[in-house]
Amino acid sequence: MTLVKVNNPVAKTFDGLLNDLFNEMPALGKNFRNETFGFPPVNITEHADAYQIEVAAPGMEKTDFNLKLDGNLLTISADKKQETKDETAKAIRREFSYSSFKRSFTLDEKINAADIAAKYENGVLKVDLPKKEEVKAVAKEISIA
Repeated sequence: MTLVKVNNPVAKTFDGLLNDLFNEMPALGKNFRNETFGFPPVNITEHADAYQIEVAAPGMEKTDFNLKLDGNLLTISADKKQETKDETAKAIRREFSYSSFKRSFTLDEKINAADIAAKYENGVLKVDLPKKEEVKAVAKEISIA
């Protein structure tokens, strides 16, 4: 028996069609989301004692990032300005490259805001959001008088 895969665009969902469109066009590849919408992709994972946010931002330095906690709103932003000069010929050539983004996350009351930590390595910003220790109700024995 031979299996034949049929590419039937009528059977696809609208979301599937858009994903195929953007993934198959070379000019609109993986950088489409970052260049068009202005934000990099993010992974959020939960561990036993903390949550971790990973922001894919290659080409940045740790000084380019700004993390701000305002109440329960965590804002991660970055701004990178890069200037390249080529003065070897008579004419001066400059190429400017600006990239910036801003992402905000609402934190719940389970997060220990005082111990939030972040580090940037290998093109990924990792933000650790430790969980608060759960306060367990103390059992109290009541004597009968």
